[in-house]
Formats: sequence, structure tokens, C-alpha cells
Amino acid sequence: MAIGSSNDKIIIAGGGIGGLATALGLAQQGYSSLVLEKASELGEIGAGIQLGPNAFHCFDFLGVGEEARRMAVYIDQLRLMDAISGDEIAHIPLDQTFRDRYRNPYAVVHRGDLHGVLLRACEQNDFIELRVNANVLGYKNRVDGVTVTLADNALISGRALVGADGLWSNVRNQLVADGPPRVSGHTTYRSVIPFEQMPEELRWNAATLWAGPKCHIVHYPLSDWKYFNLVVTYHNDAPEPVAGKAVSRDEVLKGFEHVHPLPRGIIDIGRDWKLWVLCDREPLTSWQDVNTVLLGDAAHPMLQYMAQGACMAMEDAVCLAREVKAHDGDIESAFRAYQDLRITRTARVVLSSRAMGDHVYHPDGAHAMVRNAMLGSWSPQEYYHRLDWLYGDGAGVWE
Repeated sequence: MAIGSSNDKIIIAGGGIGGLATALGLAQQGYSSLVLEKASELGEIGAGIQLGPNAFHCFDFLGVGEEARRMAVYIDQLRLMDAISGDEIAHIPLDQTFRDRYRNPYAVVHRGDLHGVLLRACEQNDFIELRVNANVLGYKNRVDGVTVTLADNALISGRALVGADGLWSNVRNQLVADGPPRVSGHTTYRSVIPFEQMPEELRWNAATLWAGPKCHIVHYPLSDWKYFNLVVTYHNDAPEPVAGKAVSRDEVLKGFEHVHPLPRGIIDIGRDWKLWVLCDREPLTSWQDVNTVLLGDAAHPMLQYMAQGACMAMEDAVCLAREVKAHDGDIESAFRAYQDLRITRTARVVLSSRAMGDHVYHPDGAHAMVRNAMLGSWSPQEYYHRLDWLYGDGAGVWE
């Protein structure tokens, strides 16, 4: 069994958005890292994601702000529609007032484009080493660092370990041993369609949500308006996790036969549908084991309803890098400070995402009537006030 040395590098398990952002954050502070990715190549599956102003704060810290801004599509509003009546319930303007309040815009991007921005920056940075076909199965803390075990039985020693290995994290499995993820019972289907195939009356420059009984439909433009991202979700009590399974359009339509013809017609346009059964986990009170710590989905996997999964992972990366620097490389103290700063905020997003799914996205009957009346009565300033904890300076994330 060979033992490799990463010298004084911090080992990062996982080469997704969170792992690469962590490597860049550490490099910005003068610390070297080794990113170990289990796949045979570095990339991201999926389609579009939404990026709040907090994501752009992260891009700037990580040194990729200019490139990230070039590949983003800047939408004008978040738009909530009633999937049964076809009427607008409410919208949140994302104009200059919003940008001034939160010091950055709101945008949508292709997940692969975002990952590519981070990957190129890592490849060009001498502080970062990337390895594929390197699946971290477990770890052992040492007085002066940590040793990880790979699937091929190789051992690699480093200064510390950051478990950024996602929902099914092997690092979390050893650190917490809390079993499999919590299955939400919500099934999400994803597709991307060319711009010209999107009905002209729906080519809105908005992240649009059609909310209906036990279902919803989301669409927004991507990749310089070349495509529209389609995400449709059906609360069908799916019992087991599924990721990226190809399904027919007819199967997707089964959960949306009761909605208005306009949003339902979008599903008929979609091609190459794939499904995911959404999962999250209960929030933790500790992510740390001496020189090992969790980050991103390994620490706090969340449902999609706050559109904050990637944003929280990047915030984690920025916070961790800052604390390593602030504690002058005292890893155990830095990791403790990082988790103490991040646990409550990320737990709030996890729990808020669950609540959004139940009370905003999927209610029926009188519950839906109350939702429409309440959300339809709020002014933009009232919406902004309710978003301050997430995007504002008071979030405790930014200097």
C-alpha cells in the first residue's frame, strides 16, 4: 500500500463547485491544496442554476468575478405565477434598487459554465493540484495533519482534509455516520430547449415559477439567451433517491395534467428529460473532526427551493479560506471557527428550503389562496426586507 505525500497541502475531497471554490479561496490566502475527484474527468451535470448577490461576492473573493459576470444572464425579476389560473401572483424586481441594496446582481447560469470558470482558474493556479480517478473513502487524523485512503487503497497524506464530496459524502459518513440522505418525495425533471422553441409569450427575462398543487414549473434563459432551462417538480412521494435517470416526456406530463395549458405546454416542448428525486439531510451541530471538516453538500445538502446550494458552498469556501488565514495555519482552530460561523446560517437555508416547498411552491386549496393573497400584497421593499438575512451585509459573511 503506497503512501503519497501532498507535502503541506490541504486535501480537498471532491472537484465540484464547492471543492474548486475551496481550492481557489485557499490559494488566494497563500495556501496550497490537492483536489481529489472520484470521476474520470472534472465536470458538472445538470443545467441551469440561479445565483444571488452572495454568489457574486464569492466570485470576487475567488478572483473570477469578471469571467463569472461575462457568462451570466441578468434577469429582471423573480416571477411567481399561479399554475392553475395562469395569473401572476407576485414578482420581485431585480433592478438597480436591488443591486444597490445588495451590492451585486441576481443572475442565472449554466452549471457547467460556472464549473468551467472555477476549473480554468484552478488549472492556471500554481497553488492548486487536481487529480481525477481519486475517490476518497476515508481518513485518519494525525497530530500534524491527515491521511486519506483512496478506493485503490492508495494513501495520501496532507496538512488537513476538507470533505466537499457531495450528498453521498464518504468523509461525512465517517465523521458523522448519520446514514443515507433524507428522501423528500419530490421528483424533479430537467430539460433545456433552444430559445426559438420557447413560446414567444413566455420568453420572459425572469426566473419564473409556476406554483401548483404538489407541483411546480420553473424556466429562465441561459447561455446568452441561446436556451431556456426547464425544471419541473412533482411531489409524488418518490421513496428512493434517483439521480439523472432518463425518462419520457409522457412520464413527466403525468404530474402536470391539472395545471394551466400555458405552463403545461412548455413540458411538451422539452426533450431528453432526466429525473432526480430530491434529498437533503438534517442540519448538524458539528462538521469538524480535528484536522477534517465538511463543506457544501457534504455538510448541509438542501432542497432546491431557495436556489442557494451552490451559493452556500461558495460562501463556505470563502469563510474557510479566511479562517485558515486568520488563524495563521492553525488548522484545528481555523476549522472550528469556520464551522461556528457557518452552521446556523446554512441550517436556516436548509430548513427554509423545506418550508418554501411546502408553503410557497406546492400548496392547494385554501393554503394556496392564503399564499396568493399574502405574497401578492407585499411591496418590493417588503420582499427586500425579508431577503436581507440572505443577501445583506448583516448576513455576517462579508467584510
